[in-house]
Amino acid sequence: MTTRSQRFPHRGFTLLELLVVMVIIGLLAGFVAPRFFAQIGKSETKVARAQLDSLEKSLDQYRLDVGRYPSSEQGLAALMERPSGLTRWAGPYLKKAVPLDPWGNAYVYKSPGEHGEFDLLSYGKDGQPGGTGEAEDITNW
Repeated sequence: MTTRSQRFPHRGFTLLELLVVMVIIGLLAGFVAPRFFAQIGKSETKVARAQLDSLEKSLDQYRLDVGRYPSSEQGLAALMERPSGLTRWAGPYLKKAVPLDPWGNAYVYKSPGEHGEFDLLSYGKDGQPGGTGEAEDITNW
């Protein structure tokens, strides 16, 4: 007659086998994670460029209606709320509130601009002028 332990031998993983598997998973994560996070940074930059393009189009529509771009003091808020003294304002020019850049900072708007009739920019991930890579400024010029 066979005993229970002979019919169902207890087999499991040794500690060494588990450690080898964990090291392999760690190595794979070490190779994949940097590439994954680099793609996230690129997508945030693309979102910022798309938002700048949308804001530019809204500013152009504002200019067609009013005859000029909003002043720096009025800022991008003039796209959502009628500035005092404007009769030809036909906004709001955005469907939602003025967006923040993908890093949670407000877009910088200057009118008149140094590079055109208006300057519109995001300072990138670091929120400071200048920078390279993900911290590079994203501009409309």
